[in-house]
Amino acid sequence: NPSTSFDGKNTSFIIDGKEVTLRNGVSEVEAVPGSASKITTTYFGNELSGDLTGDGIPDTAFYVTQNTGGSGLFYYVVVAMKTESGYKNTNAFRIGDRIAPQPMYIPGGTTELNVNFAERREGEPMTTPPSQGAVTLLKVTKEGVLEGLMK
Repeated sequence: NPSTSFDGKNTSFIIDGKEVTLRNGVSEVEAVPGSASKITTTYFGNELSGDLTGDGIPDTAFYVTQNTGGSGLFYYVVVAMKTESGYKNTNAFRIGDRIAPQPMYIPGGTTELNVNFAERREGEPMTTPPSQGAVTLLKVTKEGVLEGLMK
């Protein structure tokens, strides 16, 4: 039953103002019409279930990656908000370029999403493996927008 289980590999969301639709975990579109260069978006996973909207119903947060044809591999988080009529996705929130995702968590009694990852230290080249622990705090607004919490 589609209203009871979430399928992150077959869903749609917005990245940087453009709709992306995953089919079997992947979306591949031309960077520009007629271009050999592709923008590939992939379901990455690390799903976390928990109430991120404060309605008492568990939502699902997950990672996707996007390669725009350059050297970068950008990681985003999307939240699938569970509603009476199924799931509705937030926008995709950019976490970083070529990071190392770690498990996400929701501190008890909050609707904050703590996105943990490893990144490079200041001044390290992108070829250096990420080793510096970092966290981005996100929240879902009442309008269903995923945004960063001010630090």
